[in-house]
Formats: sequence, structure tokens, C-alpha cells
Amino acid sequence: MAETLLVVVDVQNDFVTGSLGSAMAQAMLPTLVEKVRGHDGPVVFTRDTHYTDYLSTQEGRLLPVTHCVEGTWGWQIVPELEELRKEAGWSVYDKEIFGSVRLAQDIAAMAERGEIDAVEFTGLCTDICVVSNALLARSFAPQLAVYADPACCAGTSQENHEAALQTMRSCQVQMR
Repeated sequence: MAETLLVVVDVQNDFVTGSLGSAMAQAMLPTLVEKVRGHDGPVVFTRDTHYTDYLSTQEGRLLPVTHCVEGTWGWQIVPELEELRKEAGWSVYDKEIFGSVRLAQDIAAMAERGEIDAVEFTGLCTDICVVSNALLARSFAPQLAVYADPACCAGTSQENHEAALQTMRSCQVQMR
């Protein structure tokens, strides 16, 4: 029986309370934790992953705030979700840029095998990594229902969050 795959994008310490943390991310977190806890299907996580040379990369030059350096506290998934992830044995996709092609390919393969009939995106940041991964899923699995849950996402600002939601709607990502 096909299920909805829940994707939790980059809910890491640096994006919640660390170097790029925000009140919006902190406010959204309890709702997301409850959604993950109550989800009756497969769940995967993504983890923004940089290295000590981050500031010399293209992204680092454009966003000169060191964050999510592999192995650091800021790189780790927030404790509330990491505990659930470990208990259930859910996978993590480490990604060096906004979207994960490997995740999109795996979503397409799961859909092709009939394991999932939908995918739902949640997490951080709506206007960067959530939108990037949702649009990759639409591209790699064009017949799969793709959703985002605005209440379980947070953007770099409320305005950017709303703009990303509108972009996703324009590209036929449905809202929960």
C-alpha cells in the first residue's frame, strides 16, 4: 500500500537557535515535532552539510555566515527530532547545496515502485532548501503528488516564506 513520504528539510541547530537561527523557526518547531511524531508512513531528513572551507565556496561568498559545518553542534538535527529519527531508524540525506538530486532520484524510484503515492515537504528554510527540494521532486517524479505544509516550514523572513509558498503553488506543489 502506497504512503506519503514526509521529508524534513534541514531542521538543524544552526537554523533554529544557532548562527542562522530565527524566532520563526523556533515557533514552528513544536508543530513539526508533533507532525513527525504522528506521521504514519516513511520519513527522511536532509542535513545541510558544509566543511571548514565554507567561506571560500560560492555559497560562502554569497552568504558569509559559517553554518552547518559537518560534525559540529550546529550541523546536528535538533534534539527533539534527532531522538525520533534515531528511534525509528529514518535516513538522513547530507547535501552540500540547497537541493538534493539524490533525494529526488530516490523519491522518483520509490514512486515508480509504488511505495509512495505522495511526498510532503517540511522544514527550513522555506525560501531556500524547502522550495529547492520540492521543485526537484516535481521534476524527477512529475506524476507524484507533491505537498508542502506551511505550518511546518519557516523562511528567512515571513515575506520570503510567503513568496516561496507562492512559487511552489505556481509549480503545482499543493499545500496541506
